[in-house]
Amino acid sequence: MRGNNELKKYAGMAFQILATLGVAFFIGYKLDQYFELSFPIFLLLLPLIALGSFLYQVIRDTNKKK
Repeated sequence: MRGNNELKKYAGMAFQILATLGVAFFIGYKLDQYFELSFPIFLLLLPLIALGSFLYQVIRDTNKKK
């Protein structure tokens, strides 16, 4: 049963990263529209920041001593 728990854990992480990136892209798109920018800076920066913070969280969680 250990493999089943790991599968659920990684499937949850995959869904979380997809949802996080989707929200970051949407917010970045809306911010670029709101500020009427010619270059989509928020559309590029927000997903990168979200991905970096997600990877930091994953690394921190996997390195915890058990």
